[in-house]
Amino acid sequence: MSSLFSDWLARQTAAPAENDAEQTTEATAGVDAPAAAGETTAAGSAVAEDSGTTASAKASKTGRGRSGTEKVVLDTQLAAAIDIARSAITEVAGTSVVGEHLGTVAEATRLVTHYFVCTDPTYRGWRWVAVLARAPRAKKVTVCETALLPGPDALVAPEWVPWEERLEPGDMGPRDTLPKLDQDPNLQPGFQQTEDNAADNVDQIANFEFGLGRERVLSSDGLSAAASRWADSDAGPDGEFASRASANCGSCGYLMPIAGSLRQKFGVCANEWSPFDGRVVGLQSGCGAHSETDVRKPDHEPAEAVVDDYSGELEFQEG
Repeated sequence: MSSLFSDWLARQTAAPAENDAEQTTEATAGVDAPAAAGETTAAGSAVAEDSGTTASAKASKTGRGRSGTEKVVLDTQLAAAIDIARSAITEVAGTSVVGEHLGTVAEATRLVTHYFVCTDPTYRGWRWVAVLARAPRAKKVTVCETALLPGPDALVAPEWVPWEERLEPGDMGPRDTLPKLDQDPNLQPGFQQTEDNAADNVDQIANFEFGLGRERVLSSDGLSAAASRWADSDAGPDGEFASRASANCGSCGYLMPIAGSLRQKFGVCANEWSPFDGRVVGLQSGCGAHSETDVRKPDHEPAEAVVDDYSGELEFQEG
């Protein structure tokens, strides 16, 4: 598709308010009375909607401003060449799928686009387009391009989503592994833990449950029961995800440490792509959403060609 249609499609996706600000409408000769005799105003989008039986009677002369205050004057000779535009389309698509003329749009000086209804039931809401042009001071009309383009109510494919963005949180299964992101905005460089034998080291204190500000805290039985539940869950070290993972949660950047004595075995997952997001996981657990693991990259290097350059004779032996 040429740059002309690429520009046209870009303008079609622009905001309606912007199009309205840049466009003016001109009445059709023979149907609506002109605002002033001898005045041909550049019109915006004059493509009639494909609803109602009066659309065939409205062949609007239109134009579109190229920038700010600049207006493009509709070429009357190109706008009147409806039969030439129809013939160019039927030459490609046949007469059975080309319907009524919807209108014209002035794309540039001496460059006009004609629109026709597409009657093919498989392309409901689409429109045939023929772009006509002529040289300065020339009367011969030239057909530049023809195409089938979607209209406002056309059934089109959904917006393209790149493969790496199609996976959503909750889609990952036990056999899946997410690709590693070297520039993950959710992670930052960590620090290596070093040995510290100072007397005031908190890690040297056996009782981690001080309970400051609370009347009661978990007893040893309560801690043991919670640890058993978490270890026996699907987020524990014996779950299906952990058995298929190539790295454990203890080395994952998305692990949030917890306070208390259970921090030696458990943490909280903060990875939205993980099936255990927001849940307590074992440090020996794992899944395919680990921050440092990666999928196996396919080898795209072409294989070396094998050339049989043996020129000697082969001896066949029976037996």
